[in-house]
Amino acid sequence: MRLDEFLTRVRDLGEYHSDEEAEQVATAVLRVIASRVDPAEAAALAACLPAPLDDVLRTERGRPESFGGAEFLRRVDQQTGARPRTAEWDTGTVLTALAEAVPREQADSLLAQLPDDLLGSPGRATRRR
Repeated sequence: MRLDEFLTRVRDLGEYHSDEEAEQVATAVLRVIASRVDPAEAAALAACLPAPLDDVLRTERGRPESFGGAEFLRRVDQQTGARPRTAEWDTGTVLTALAEAVPREQADSLLAQLPDDLLGSPGRATRRR
């Protein structure tokens, strides 16, 4: 998937005003994902994404951090400067776009590594294809 295609999907799903806003939100959520999931999972996900989004997931770090949904959203909020409800919207938007952009097995593996209480119920990001 090309960068413009991914950002257009994020923009449309999230009802953002521009591709720049969509990229800012996607980058924030991907940074938090990178800190939460296994490095091998982050690398596999990065391989499915266009540059420069792939680089966000390829940060040099140690073991994944363990934190819940509230902390995940707080970290997204901190990076975007949004309110907590907006961080939840942003996270759901990017997870949905990711679930559509990567192979189903990859999406399922990613979702399994995210906090259970992130965005409420299981199946929070669904594949539309």
